[in-house]
Amino acid sequence: MRIEPYEDSHLDAIKSLSIRAWSPVFDSLEKAMDLDVYRAFYPDGWRVSQLHAVEGVCAAADTKVWVAIDSDAIMGFVAVKLHSESSMGETYMVAVDPDYQRQGIGTALMEFALDWMKVAGMSVAMVETGGDPGHAPARCTYEKLGFRLFPVARYFKKLG
Repeated sequence: MRIEPYEDSHLDAIKSLSIRAWSPVFDSLEKAMDLDVYRAFYPDGWRVSQLHAVEGVCAAADTKVWVAIDSDAIMGFVAVKLHSESSMGETYMVAVDPDYQRQGIGTALMEFALDWMKVAGMSVAMVETGGDPGHAPARCTYEKLGFRLFPVARYFKKLG
């Protein structure tokens, strides 16, 4: 496996693996959230929203994206933003194709991103994820890499 900078030709593969990787996550979110709030967040369905989010991240000038590739198959990707004013690097998005999960690819992508942040002069790294069961594998990876939970309570209420 190698980790390479994102190229426009990778977009379709990244979008495809993202939908497959995040399907159980969004199933979990739908069960964990108030249904009216969930529908307000994803009025056209989560797949449409997530595909737009992936496209936006891959095109954003302030985001660096890398892909994990083996035998020309894209197995996963990671997107990083730097917040120079606070010397913080943020793992903004990371996903591994379900066919390649539990093989250390997510950890390798995160380690690559963390090394890049450090070289870029950042002193703190941050990643945000959900507290629902669907995000448990992500939390496990982050904790294994030394991230510590910052307790936050975020509440939502559907208006109207």
